Amino acid sequence: MAPRLTAKGAATRQRIVDGAADEIRQRGAVETTLDDIRARTATSKSQLFHYFPGGKEELLLAVARHEAGRVLTDQQPHLGALTSWQAWYDWREAVVDRYRRQGQQCPLGTLISQLSPATPGAQAVTRELLASWQAQITTGIRAMQEQREISPDLDADRAAAALLAGIQGGVSILMSTGSLTHLEAALDLGIQRLLAAPVPVPPGS
Repeated sequence: MAPRLTAKGAATRQRIVDGAADEIRQRGAVETTLDDIRARTATSKSQLFHYFPGGKEELLLAVARHEAGRVLTDQQPHLGALTSWQAWYDWREAVVDRYRRQGQQCPLGTLISQLSPATPGAQAVTRELLASWQAQITTGIRAMQEQREISPDLDADRAAAALLAGIQGGVSILMSTGSLTHLEAALDLGIQRLLAAPVPVPPGS
């Protein structure tokens, strides 16, 4: 069990997570050792195990959650404010730019692959990320439906799921080939499908 932390302790723990994330991005999860993380964060062995009693696996899980949060943070403020078509296009650019900068290395995917399936919360990290991502896209679609920019007959959650699936497919291809083409196509056609959804004309208009 992780210790209950004071504000100072929580800040120290976060500093270790941030430093570990940077080290893993530079070296990779497999190659990074606890000694590497200790050196980067100027942390003693006893201090490291105070905040992460489960050792490297517990720390990797914390870094995985950090990286999952970064995926969504990198899309803001656009993802949280999809209330106009310009906002949707700005979000599209933010997603493409994020993965362009990341390149073929996926820190979150690498971390999850290094965690034992028995690690509490290991599989939940990805599920929570995708659920939050889809929920924010769904909120954007519904906002546009309220403005009568998208047909109210469109299933917002299902449309968001399809768009997110396309993004994830594009990211997977990027990881394999280094090409952003499929990610850009998934976003462009996904948004175009929303834009093309017919909006009923009110009676008497």
